[in-house]
Amino acid sequence: MKNLIRIFLEGAYSNFKRILFASDRVTDMELRSKILEGRIVPTDKVAEVQCIGCGGCSNACPTGAVEMVDLDEPVQLMEGMMKTQIPVLHTEKCVHCYYCHDFCPLYALFGEAGTIHPNDVGQPDSDIATLLEKPVKISDDKLAFISQFLSDSTVLRKRKE
Repeated sequence: MKNLIRIFLEGAYSNFKRILFASDRVTDMELRSKILEGRIVPTDKVAEVQCIGCGGCSNACPTGAVEMVDLDEPVQLMEGMMKTQIPVLHTEKCVHCYYCHDFCPLYALFGEAGTIHPNDVGQPDSDIATLLEKPVKISDDKLAFISQFLSDSTVLRKRKE
């Protein structure tokens, strides 16, 4: 019984110190103030420059948290390939299943950092034109599985030519 009372008192004392004196605080007061005042700008969840606008992330999302939005001006990725849309992640719908990241062709095909991620994983540093031009050895089964989530079905047609 003495041990139980001792454990209870130690716990109450530790919590008392944490609440009143922030004795084991990890986040500094400046950052806490910024968070409480709404001065923290969230990091981008989509790497817009590296994204090819295929819509794979949007099509793979089970909750509809990823929406494809039109660009003001289309961007040419390489000769014959234009990007007209980019994904926008609605975090309030996101369940962090990471399907968007897993089905991003940069990740799935090239092993590079995916261009969309519910958590900040840093900016991918990839040259899209180089990745699209370099040959990739991938089985037809894997390509067919990935391409079912892409909005541009010409990937399979070009492969058969």
